[in-house]
Amino acid sequence: MERIASFTVDHTKLNEGIYVSRIDGDITTYDLRFKKPNCGDYLSNSAMHTIEHLMATYLRNGSLKDKIIYFGPMGCQTGFYLLIRNAINDETLLEVKNALQLCISHSGEVFGASAVECGNYRSLDLKPAICECEKYLEILESKENDFMY
Repeated sequence: MERIASFTVDHTKLNEGIYVSRIDGDITTYDLRFKKPNCGDYLSNSAMHTIEHLMATYLRNGSLKDKIIYFGPMGCQTGFYLLIRNAINDETLLEVKNALQLCISHSGEVFGASAVECGNYRSLDLKPAICECEKYLEILESKENDFMY
């Protein structure tokens, strides 16, 4: 059986950052790697779930809203996938940073925090989500982002 592309990336050498995971026609999949893999420091489920709600909402209301296909978590709890149609890397990075800033400054209820809107709405926690977004934004701001694994 063929290995899927994401399993061909050497996760022992992968650091936090933003990467182009794959390009399929006009859709680019970005790997938003919040955590270094296999180091014991992972996103908690409630923080990851909250970031998903916030980032998905802010990205789908931002300048790339008509290009956003999907934003969601990685099962390994180290980051998220962002799929964008006709993506331009520098625009994507700017929009991700803008969305992170909005997450960091978010107050009040988390978007979609009800039984009607979410299948596990009790598993949301804003404070650790903000903390993780702050750390990730600092990573993106502190390094050259060439989008390459």
